[in-house]
Amino acid sequence: MDEITPEFLQEMKDKLAAERDRIISLAMKTRKEEMVLDQDDLPDEMDLASSEYNQAIAFRLRGREKHLLSKIEEALGRIETGVYGYCEVCEEPIGDARLRARPVATYCISCKEEQERREKDYS
Repeated sequence: MDEITPEFLQEMKDKLAAERDRIISLAMKTRKEEMVLDQDDLPDEMDLASSEYNQAIAFRLRGREKHLLSKIEEALGRIETGVYGYCEVCEEPIGDARLRARPVATYCISCKEEQERREKDYS
């Protein structure tokens, strides 16, 4: 992708907004349904333990989604400021295929691979 078109930006903006709305909807569902754990509804300790475990998993997933939500908001901000679609490291275009697959991407493939190599070397 040599130039980011207004049509592509709108496509990415719509995709990001839809994902943001999905995450917010799931968070609202979690808040309404999964935060309530009534011990009177659970006949024994095994049921209680299982419910607590399921609740912990749901909260963990929501935590990951919260992190993704912040990345989505940042990507929408980059669209508004005109820097969306360009690598934060080398400032080259990220590529439309990569952005369609991961609209929150901030690195081109080459810079991302280099970052992952450095992380692997340090771990």
